[in-house]
Amino acid sequence: MYLVTNGLPQLCIHQEVLKVMRTIDDRIVHALNTTVPTASFKGKVDATETCKELYESLIGAHMSRDKAIKTCIAQTSAVVSQLREERAKDSDNLTLIKQLRKEQTKLKLMQSELNVEEVVNDRSLKVFRERCRIHYSPPKVQ
Repeated sequence: MYLVTNGLPQLCIHQEVLKVMRTIDDRIVHALNTTVPTASFKGKVDATETCKELYESLIGAHMSRDKAIKTCIAQTSAVVSQLREERAKDSDNLTLIKQLRKEQTKLKLMQSELNVEEVVNDRSLKVFRERCRIHYSPPKVQ
């Protein structure tokens, strides 16, 4: 869905796009199993560097999704506010009321995606820590 803000169309992220963006999290176990060596293959792969690169990829994906979701929430909130103002002036306009409901539903959906995002991120980082804890310690986030 395209929204117009400041005269420029902005793309509001769709759930299918989020699903694709979560691929790295969905495949974290496989990525760790295929890139972080077990004790018998320790010398053949630099586990520290591999874990560091995977961590940076995970964090980059998390930040990208968070920004996209929050941008969509802000844009949709602005549309909802605008539609509420229009409805106040023209409370009998059914098309306007339907559009407002549609945008409110989308806003609630995107807000719930933030909760989903938290669960996905926590799960991925837990798996990462379990597998990479002896090879790499990520920097502390303040």
